[in-house]
Amino acid sequence: MLNYFNRECPIPVLMYHHVNPHKGDMVTVTPEVFEGQMKYLHESGYRTLKIDELLSYIAGGLTLKGKAVVVTFDDGWLDNYIYAFPAMKKYKINTAIFIITDRTERASAINPPASPLKLRGEQRGVTVVPTHKESKLLIEKNEDYKVVLNWELIKEMSDSGLVEFYCHTKSHAKCNGLSENELLKELGKSKKIIEEKLNKPCPYLCWPYGKYSDVAVEIAKDAGYKAIFTTNPGIVKIGSDPLAINRIVVKDNVAWFKKRMLVYTNSIFSGFYLRIKKK
Repeated sequence: MLNYFNRECPIPVLMYHHVNPHKGDMVTVTPEVFEGQMKYLHESGYRTLKIDELLSYIAGGLTLKGKAVVVTFDDGWLDNYIYAFPAMKKYKINTAIFIITDRTERASAINPPASPLKLRGEQRGVTVVPTHKESKLLIEKNEDYKVVLNWELIKEMSDSGLVEFYCHTKSHAKCNGLSENELLKELGKSKKIIEEKLNKPCPYLCWPYGKYSDVAVEIAKDAGYKAIFTTNPGIVKIGSDPLAINRIVVKDNVAWFKKRMLVYTNSIFSGFYLRIKKK
């Protein structure tokens, strides 16, 4: 009976973007809060799954002996390395980061004025990365290297065995309004670049802005993607659609996080809560 219950225990797929000291941004979690959340997962015995393991669970091939979560990041911001990666290593948190290859390529083409290893200003109480709004402006000015992970840092994180990198398209386009040819470029070229740079398969995709269409899903399948992550709120169960994986937006609050983890990993409470939330 216990084994059956564990197999039915739902899995929340957590969605992060930035981890940096700028408070009050809807897509930013502060380093102190992020570490508190990861510490809670570690000390409470949560298993952080790799995406392959999540897919095995969905297909009924993985039996879990306890609660599990999946940690994901969108966009591939530099602060993921500066502020989040130390906590990932400290608490042995498996993570998937979905990167935008145009930005990564531009960030890798220019040598930054200072190594990111020297940018860790949190110990001095200094904010060393821009806000989300400022980061977007820098990207518009082709100064991606100031705010985006380059291939060197991506390889370092990947070599840790904790962080996997998958596709968030080529240019961060909204995929619900693109032609088939445009979709082929956004999904196919980005997949190829990641596979060439990391010498690993890239079978997983995340939609920018959560925007997609039936045509986009078919193009993604044809391109070789085996699972696709959305911004649709919800949890993952055995038998969930791997081409429309739900996620949970994480708030900048440890107490909120602890309560939601207890809810979202309970088959009864999660279903009730999500139904109420949609009303």
